[in-house]
Amino acid sequence: MALDSEPSFISHPAPLQPLEESLRADEQTPLIKPGKAGMENGRPAGFPAPRSRNDAAASLGPRRLPQAIAHRGYKVVAPENSMLAFRAAVEAGAHAIETDLHLSRDGVVVLSHDAALKRCFGEDSKVRDHDWRYLSTLRTLRKPEQPMPRLVDLLEYLNQPGVEHVWVMLDIKTHDDATELLRRTAEAIASVPGIRPWSERILPCCWNIKYVQLTKEFLPGFPIAHVGISSIYARALASYVPNLSVSMLRNLLAMPITGRRFIRDMKKAGHPIYTWTVNEEHWMEWSIEKELDGVITDDPKLFLEVCNRAVGKEAEGQVRRLVNRSLKITARDLWDWVRYIPFIIVIMIIYFVRNGLPQIQARKALGKNR
Repeated sequence: MALDSEPSFISHPAPLQPLEESLRADEQTPLIKPGKAGMENGRPAGFPAPRSRNDAAASLGPRRLPQAIAHRGYKVVAPENSMLAFRAAVEAGAHAIETDLHLSRDGVVVLSHDAALKRCFGEDSKVRDHDWRYLSTLRTLRKPEQPMPRLVDLLEYLNQPGVEHVWVMLDIKTHDDATELLRRTAEAIASVPGIRPWSERILPCCWNIKYVQLTKEFLPGFPIAHVGISSIYARALASYVPNLSVSMLRNLLAMPITGRRFIRDMKKAGHPIYTWTVNEEHWMEWSIEKELDGVITDDPKLFLEVCNRAVGKEAEGQVRRLVNRSLKITARDLWDWVRYIPFIIVIMIIYFVRNGLPQIQARKALGKNR
């Protein structure tokens, strides 16, 4: 898909070079390959240490930096989920791109966070109300105006030589027919033969057990992540999916007791941990301190800068251990939790009443396929 315009922050091809040089040939499988088989040098077996654009990160030693994952692309500088945002993220040094899947009326997998078109495109209708032929004519309200891309457009871009180090998180939204969406997603991936296996570069992210089952069916051999807001639900899934990654709301991971235990237990079991959406520098520092596997952020460049500062301080022996934010938090963070906890409790009660406890759901749905 051609880009309508390119702002001045994009240049070619120099910004990619430092990151390419920092990845040796034997380290160019950036997608985490989790499992309970064991740990290597303090990280899950088969997981290469993340690199930043600064060479200092490569010599950091025991500390493992989280990977920079661009939330809907480089959202700070370009319209979200546009090819311009994805290209800008890669050129800023992001290790991965996070994006969202929906279906058009004629079954084309498109990249849009919202089921509705109003917020980003100004149309008072939904993605699934239109065929791709019409959706392709829309342009974002945010400047510079950009078209809505398809999944195949992103894959074709990532299939270019020099971009093979970048991987992608696919947030599989639950607004469309689940079977149709997963089937069409598998077809889209198969239609773009990868210069490297897509199973090494694509991480499908599932909100519930049903989508985990369908991902296993339509994308066999692909790693799977659970994206969610409940540690109870994530634990239930992780107990039946040994290679599961977890992508959790940062508020949950930073809870004083339950969050700390969740991080500890997931690390011990070999489940990679990502967190979203992290845009404030103090939360970026917190993520580095906790040695999470990836940080999903609107500003991957800022996150890499924060990583570089942490590397520099540690290299000089001047790094100060951050006070545990579970015990010492700002008023704003406390207010976040006050709003977050009741919301999660209500959502979980409603869900558990309708569907049963997650451990029971997981045992029935996944236990036989374990």
